Amino acid sequence: MTVPAERVPRRPALPGRVLPLLLVVALLVPVAFLFAQQRRLTDDDRGLAVRERMGVEYLRALGPVTLALVDAQSAAVAGRTASRDALNRAVQDAASVDTRIGDQLRTHDRWTGLRAKLEALPDRALTDPEAAFVAYGEVTDLLLALHRKVREGSGLMRDPQSDSFFLQDAVSEELPEALVTAGRLADLATLAARRPTAERIRTGPELAGLRVAALTPATDLVTDLRAAVDSTESTKLGANVLTPLDNYQRAVERLAALSAPTGQAGTEDAPGLGGLTELTAARNNAQSAARQLQPVILDELDVLLRERVDRLDRERWLAGAALGAAVLLVAALAAMLVAAYRRARRRAVGEHRADEDAGASPGGTGWEPPGEPRGPAPLGTLAPAEPRTLQPAGRGRAAGTARWGPFDAAR
Repeated sequence: MTVPAERVPRRPALPGRVLPLLLVVALLVPVAFLFAQQRRLTDDDRGLAVRERMGVEYLRALGPVTLALVDAQSAAVAGRTASRDALNRAVQDAASVDTRIGDQLRTHDRWTGLRAKLEALPDRALTDPEAAFVAYGEVTDLLLALHRKVREGSGLMRDPQSDSFFLQDAVSEELPEALVTAGRLADLATLAARRPTAERIRTGPELAGLRVAALTPATDLVTDLRAAVDSTESTKLGANVLTPLDNYQRAVERLAALSAPTGQAGTEDAPGLGGLTELTAARNNAQSAARQLQPVILDELDVLLRERVDRLDRERWLAGAALGAAVLLVAALAAMLVAAYRRARRRAVGEHRADEDAGASPGGTGWEPPGEPRGPAPLGTLAPAEPRTLQPAGRGRAAGTARWGPFDAAR
């Protein structure tokens, strides 16, 4: 007779157990990679926007320095003794800003050199206006170089958005250069009126070059602001910028008309250009319009950058939330797979135990060895002893004593 083989528990194969978990991990890896890439790009963009806001803050502090320095130059060239209070206050404010963020923008060395030149300027008007024009020209060159350094160190010149790029170009490059060159144009016209006639002729090309140098950045400023208004998605930029821009544009057009060469060597009020008094007034109007326009541009630029930072923060939060949700979903899937594996294992073990119980029970499918036929015992064989009940130790000893008592007495 064939003996049935013992059934062993059924267990899932190793690839069948590991493959689902590997698929879960394979699903999580690209999600984590995409999150890391998105986080890195977002951090780079956010870091750039934060540095650009620092640049806007620095430019806001340099604006009063530029205006006060141009006024001080005009007073020195004209032979007037102007108050240095406005310039000193502007220098102190800019110094505090540079102390706080100058190292991050890498402008500290430039500012230190500029401040030394500013403090070296005389408090009183120089007896030689020509020397004053040269001395202030050196300081304004350093100031324009500091503006360029702020653009470079803060990343404003690499701004990726069209509207904010045009705004930063207008306020950090074109506007300071237009202010400085317009002041030089009016001051050189003042000096030319005092020069001898022979020197005035030689001054003509210099004045023509300064006129181009003053009008070119002013025209570029207007172009930048109109391009920013046309390319922006903000509904407030145009309304806030266009009115002061129109005022500045009219003042620049007036300055351009008065500074055009006439071909005549006029009197003190008309030194070969237009009237000197009218030219100075046009320069003052352009400077006043620029004083109103500059904070408007800086405010609008800062609003755009702040909105960009907020948007990037929201994107970072959403990316983190998406990663967390993906991790939770993958963890839930892994838990379901593990639970399914455990249920399958318990089911296999239960089936194995059921098979063992069925084989050991009577009438089961288990095999039993053949036995002798049952019936009455044959003669001459001993009958099985009757079962005896075990008695407690005390009771058995007492019964034996009572049984052998008479025998002991007869002896």
